[in-house]
Amino acid sequence: MGAIESYRDLTVWQESMSLAESCYRMTKTFPKEEIYGMTAQIRRASASIPANIAEGYGREYRQEHIQSLRIAQGSLKELETHSYSHNE
Repeated sequence: MGAIESYRDLTVWQESMSLAESCYRMTKTFPKEEIYGMTAQIRRASASIPANIAEGYGREYRQEHIQSLRIAQGSLKELETHSYSHNE
């Protein structure tokens, strides 16, 4: 494993990008009437995860970095909740 020079080198960021891409592909199959409902919520939450990981990586202070990771974790829990409600 090489040195981490960017947030792009973080496995968690790479995996969260893959998750977001999967969510975008999955929501393309949703009914058109969901475009402003569940589709938008899932896409927004999934995109927020890697975005907040990247933002935190760029923060100067450790507490700011941790706060961004907590926000990413919250978005992951939101996405998890939406996926349960969609699958039931």
